[in-house]
Amino acid sequence: MKTRKGFWFVVFASLLAVVMVGPARSQDLQRLEFAVDGVAREALVHVPTAAKATNVPVVFVFHGHGGNMRQAARSFAIERCWPEAIVVYMQGLKTPGALTDPEGKLPGWQGRAGGQGDRDLKFFDAVLAQLKQDFKVDEKRIYSTGHSNGGGFTYLLWAERGDVFAAVAPSAAVFPNVRKFKPKPAMHLAGEKDALVKYQWQQTMMEAVRKLNGCVAEGKPWGEQGTLYPSKSGTPVVTFIHAGGHELNPAAPALIVKFFKEHPAETKQL
Repeated sequence: MKTRKGFWFVVFASLLAVVMVGPARSQDLQRLEFAVDGVAREALVHVPTAAKATNVPVVFVFHGHGGNMRQAARSFAIERCWPEAIVVYMQGLKTPGALTDPEGKLPGWQGRAGGQGDRDLKFFDAVLAQLKQDFKVDEKRIYSTGHSNGGGFTYLLWAERGDVFAAVAPSAAVFPNVRKFKPKPAMHLAGEKDALVKYQWQQTMMEAVRKLNGCVAEGKPWGEQGTLYPSKSGTPVVTFIHAGGHELNPAAPALIVKFFKEHPAETKQL
């Protein structure tokens, strides 16, 4: 009987957790629709209650190739770590992949300026403009993160919309060159066993960003899991290298939020 009672207690507790947590999570995100060059686009958005009265930060999150905004919302869940921020999970369209899906049957993001008619850069512009119209956006605290192809798009946003952001945090991603980057705080997350976006490629990317930002050669511990490369210009780089592969590490969202909170933009960047 004790075992049976224990079993039903666990079942009841699990159901209670679903009732208390599940609906709150689904209700927490609003689905917004946009028309960009006549194409329907959508995003899931967390809006804090203070957003109409107080300047609030904004975090854009981009899923990987073959992913979607709902999957990104589950894996990143930035609003759980930073409920005071507007968090935007944008949905990509079918896109040929650089490493997979050459026929473009799965959703993703443009990989370069001018690619796909710049549809995703235009989508980003439309979403940000709408947020500024509807809410009090703190323009010194706008950030972007994303995984894999979404991390690559975050790098593209740095190149093409760099003045918008206070800091960026790509994960499992690389970018062809950093010539259009303006130095700014950056965090890069990578798995040592990443067989898709190879870790060696990402090492080269991190080195290029550190050089661009004028960082010191030797890093120092940042929290318990990261490495900080300070910069005299106030544009440090933090790296989070985990022992896994291409997946988003479970510790990543909290570390990304920690990094973003440490780096509001300086007035001169805006």
